[in-house]
Amino acid sequence: MRIVVLVSGTGSNLQAVIDAVKAGELDVEIAAVGADREDTFGVQRSADAGLETFVVNFNSFETRAEWDAALTAKVASYQPDVVVSSGFMRIVSPEFIDTFGGKYLNTHPALLPAFPGAHGVRDALAYGVKVTGCTVHWADAGVDTGPIIAQEAVTVLPEDDQDSLHERIKVVERRLLVQTLGELASRTIPSPN
Repeated sequence: MRIVVLVSGTGSNLQAVIDAVKAGELDVEIAAVGADREDTFGVQRSADAGLETFVVNFNSFETRAEWDAALTAKVASYQPDVVVSSGFMRIVSPEFIDTFGGKYLNTHPALLPAFPGAHGVRDALAYGVKVTGCTVHWADAGVDTGPIIAQEAVTVLPEDDQDSLHERIKVVERRLLVQTLGELASRTIPSPN
């Protein structure tokens, strides 16, 4: 199974996938890693692993539509079976979703449908939940909507702040992403289309 991984930040989920592939625990080919800006540690992780890396810099385009068309074309050029949004902090267009519909996988640091959006961990703490977690789902045109594939709960500890809770969620999120990709590669989980 060929994948393209999209990142915007440190790429810790990407590193978990790289490590699982190198250890022979995950039978996927990382065709490329893409980012929306040059200054991400995820791009460095990709380069350090010897992976094909590309940047479609959001700020280099006049319009969002131009950026999205360039991103769509670049990702499509790798002919991925699955596109993984791994901490990719850009909402893609309906055209991107149409192109990769049914094979655009997203991770989210909350138990969807609760606490969607960029601040899932902060919102869960503010609401006072005792349990949150992470979700792996097929992305659709909504924000953190789409069919849920896997979820795992993480207990909110009394001493948790946003950083400590997010770090514990990331540990589970990395494992759940690798597990989900493995199940997709072995066709244990069907795509929604």
